[in-house]
Amino acid sequence: MRKTKEVLRLKWVLGRSHREIHRAMRIGVATVSEAATGAKAAGLDWAAVEILSETELEARLYPPPEPGKARALPDPLHLHLELKRPGMTLRLLHVEYLEQDPNGYAYTQFCQHYRDWLTKRRLTMRQVHRAGEKLFTDYAGKKPHIVDPKTGERTDVELFLAVLGASNFTYAEATMTQRSHDWIASHTRTVESLGGVVGAVVPDQLKSGVTVACRYEPGIQRTYEEWARHYDTVILPARPAHPRDKAKVEVGVQIAERWILARLRNQTFFSLDELNGRIFELTVSLPSRCAHSCTDTPQFQIDDLLPQRWIDLFASDSS
Repeated sequence: MRKTKEVLRLKWVLGRSHREIHRAMRIGVATVSEAATGAKAAGLDWAAVEILSETELEARLYPPPEPGKARALPDPLHLHLELKRPGMTLRLLHVEYLEQDPNGYAYTQFCQHYRDWLTKRRLTMRQVHRAGEKLFTDYAGKKPHIVDPKTGERTDVELFLAVLGASNFTYAEATMTQRSHDWIASHTRTVESLGGVVGAVVPDQLKSGVTVACRYEPGIQRTYEEWARHYDTVILPARPAHPRDKAKVEVGVQIAERWILARLRNQTFFSLDELNGRIFELTVSLPSRCAHSCTDTPQFQIDDLLPQRWIDLFASDSS
């Protein structure tokens, strides 16, 4: 029940403002405005409203649409642009919509039509990853820590992660910082752990690897670029503020935080090597967990470690 009659009594008889009625009846300010505007448009005053029941009043203010008469749909693009203005709400836009078309859709259908349109605008392209094509790298947001055995001082360290595109095979290790030397050393140990080099490395645009953050022409850090040339691969940084470009490592970070860092919460480590030893033990079961988190991804295979040119080379050597 809208309680329209009580709204009009407070407005016309007691002379209360929209906001006072909003606080007293716990309804939206736009609902108060809609009731008052609709009553005036119907040619009603308090004397006419007082003798009507709530049901009769609603029938006068919100008549059903005439049968067979098409109702105009709201323009979702117009709604979307208007909602970007400060203070604008769907309720106010619905009031304006009914002023232009009194037989238009009710508020619920009005909002549903806009939300259906908005959902279709958020389509994303599905990425298909080939074996050995890409390696996604990043640091976790949450940090493990080590403790100085002499002073008991706790030091937060970084958790580096690298995830293969096709298999979700994950390499993780702790480093003291995110600086260039730690960043590149982590990449080197990743390659050594995998036993091969992928076709491209997709990092986030952090300062250790990308000196100039840009959507189209990012500036790669010089030593990082030399590392790529040495290993015969290429650096393809993800676009700024586009986490879906590196969704594999984003999911890998989430799983690592839950499966590695959560397991380490009650353990104390006195050196980085000790911490990395425990991380390695927990990382062994990560590939299968990552695979289960992405239904379009096959289980880990050794071929995923190597680009096609390496596989062809090994095949020719074995023959």
